[in-house]
Amino acid sequence: MNGDDLRTRLATGEPLLMPGVWDPLSARLASQAGFDVVFLSGYAVSGTLLGRPDIGALTQTEMAEVAGRVCPAVPGTVVVVDADTGYGNALNVVRTVELWESAGAAGLFLEDQVWPKRCGHMAGKQVVERGEWLAKLTAARDHRSHLFVTARTDARAPLGLGEAIERGRMAADLGVDAIFVEAPESVAELEQIAAALPGVTLVANMVETGRTPLLTPAELSELGFSLIVSPLSGLFAAVRALEDAYERLHTEGTMRDDLASLVTFERFTDLVGLAEAQALDARYPT
Repeated sequence: MNGDDLRTRLATGEPLLMPGVWDPLSARLASQAGFDVVFLSGYAVSGTLLGRPDIGALTQTEMAEVAGRVCPAVPGTVVVVDADTGYGNALNVVRTVELWESAGAAGLFLEDQVWPKRCGHMAGKQVVERGEWLAKLTAARDHRSHLFVTARTDARAPLGLGEAIERGRMAADLGVDAIFVEAPESVAELEQIAAALPGVTLVANMVETGRTPLLTPAELSELGFSLIVSPLSGLFAAVRALEDAYERLHTEGTMRDDLASLVTFERFTDLVGLAEAQALDARYPT
């Protein structure tokens, strides 16, 4: 699946919701739930792969390696992969585009934060000068073969909504596919963004307990946002479930009285494709 598949979906005019994933298992679960577009979240990968916060510890090659495992695991699913700031200057962005396309990504998000970046809903963010970000976006546009390029600006927090909107306009003029103004703090700000960027594919980021009000895809579509990402819903749910299971296991020493809170052995092996692996193995008897 590539960027054209994502463009085709957006052309229907229906809002498109992308859940966040972080590995092949979470991507398969999202696909089985009915999602045909998912977002490989840098926040989630940093937390699960490294056990570290989203403050720039995750490297370009680490993210590319994860994407190279996730994309083949869900071949009928469009995978948009977080690219943070592109991991350097415009030349590094060219390399990022090459790695993302080789991994099977359909799109990327490219932001304007100073490296090392922070999660978009954390305090203390800084952004680079407009020209530096626009040069990176131009490099991504010029060197992609199919990637859906989303220009993300984090200028709202350090420089104000007006500057963020102006950066969005400038990025749209370059011919990127979508504009993502990160972390608006009210419905009124969402309305201002949409009013200032008519005719542009706009991204809304729905982070539970984050800075932006949580709205449904239908509500966001009414405001003018067509690409909605819910990057941490699955991760936060998984962490809560793991906390509960480990606490019960530590307290009770067994899960025999809590089996209803677990998937079965058979359900898990079905999810990871045991039957397909056994059928393949049977083709090559020794």
